[in-house]
Amino acid sequence: MASFEQAASLAARAAVASVKERFSPEERTAAIEQIEEEELKYLPAPDTIKTKLLTMCRENRAAAVSAAVLAVMAFAIIFADKLTVYDPNAVNLMERLLPPSGAHWCGTDDLGRDVFTRILYGGRVSLLVGVIPTTISMVIGVILGMISGYIRRTEAVIMRLADIVLAFPSIVLAMVVMYTLGATTTNIFIALSMIGWAKTARVVRSQTLSLREQEFVEAARGMGVRKWTIMFRHILPNCLPSLIVLFTLNIPDAILSEANLSFLGVGTQPPDSSWGLMVSQARTFAQSSPWMLIFPSLAILIMVLSLNFLGDGLRDVMDPHTR
Repeated sequence: MASFEQAASLAARAAVASVKERFSPEERTAAIEQIEEEELKYLPAPDTIKTKLLTMCRENRAAAVSAAVLAVMAFAIIFADKLTVYDPNAVNLMERLLPPSGAHWCGTDDLGRDVFTRILYGGRVSLLVGVIPTTISMVIGVILGMISGYIRRTEAVIMRLADIVLAFPSIVLAMVVMYTLGATTTNIFIALSMIGWAKTARVVRSQTLSLREQEFVEAARGMGVRKWTIMFRHILPNCLPSLIVLFTLNIPDAILSEANLSFLGVGTQPPDSSWGLMVSQARTFAQSSPWMLIFPSLAILIMVLSLNFLGDGLRDVMDPHTR
């Protein structure tokens, strides 16, 4: 007597045979494709960077507003020559120290220059100082962090060097570099790049130490893939979410560092303009003409706060440790 399992198997085979006889191969293929399409409708959306950004805009209104504010500020800074009719360096002593008005939205300074125009053009220097040194320092930090985390014999040297950099206050170390090399915009890039790589290196090292023990890295290592290929093709892509967040959080640090250096007289030098230099030049007129101090300070405040809010929003949706 056949068992229940055998009977069920025979019934299933009979059912499959009857289906094959009733439908042609093309009809069966079309039915299978239709079923697969129906199943795909109920699958969750892929966890891509685009979906993460959309999630951030829905769940974190502060980050979404900050992104819009940054976009408007970047547009105004890039197209400053289209948005204002004044020359940022043209001296007009007949219109010096004018308060805000329809002709001069943010007033004029002690040399009769339009403050709003100088904020827009000075924003170019501040934005470049925020982006370029941050990018350079992060590239250096990513390379050294992955090397120290994957090639363990180099860890002691690289991490002790990072500890030395982190032991000094960043503004003091930047001032030493600026006094040594000279107060130019290029040297500001060098100084901020030298002091900003250590934090990135420590973050990337910690993630590399975790990722190097994962199965996909061990499989690549077992297949004979070179260590540099493993680091840059398998480990680095898994560090990108944290690096994006770190990038948005490091830019305001660089902007504030440049503002501090310019305020102390070792940053951007005239006739170039930056927000920190404008605040430094407005100290003498803080009581008689406060608009010279208020508007550049507000520009720094809005830019830094927007970048910090955007960085917090990106961290909430991209960093797996906070989800």
